[in-house]
Amino acid sequence: MIDSNLDREKAVLHVHPTGPLREEDFNDLANIVDPFIEETGNLTGLILETTNFPGWEDLGAAARHFRFVRDHHKKIKKVAVVTDSPIGNAAEHIASHFLSAQIKHFPTGHLEQAKLWISS
Repeated sequence: MIDSNLDREKAVLHVHPTGPLREEDFNDLANIVDPFIEETGNLTGLILETTNFPGWEDLGAAARHFRFVRDHHKKIKKVAVVTDSPIGNAAEHIASHFLSAQIKHFPTGHLEQAKLWISS
C-alpha cells in the first residue's frame, strides 16, 4: 500500500509506503503521474519516505514496480530517499548506476532537507 501526494506547483511526487506494495499501487501512481508528465514533460523530483522497505505483495507487484521505474526514471530529475533503513544507502549507490535521476539518501526526520535538495 502506498500513500502519495503530487505537488503540482513544485512538480514533486511524495510517496510513503504503508504496507506491502501491490500492483494496483503502481497503476494508481501511473494514473496520477502520467497525465502530469504528459502536460509538463517531467517531474522535478520524487520523495520516497519510509521507515523500512515493506516488500511486495506478490511477484506481479514486484514486476509492476520495476516496469513503473523503467517507464518513468528518465522523466524524474531527482529522487530523495528518506529512511533509516539500509535500503537508503543501497538506493543511492546502486540505483544511481541504472537510473538517470540523481538519487540522494536522507535520514528519517530530514524531510525538509530532502525537499530543499529536490528544489535546488
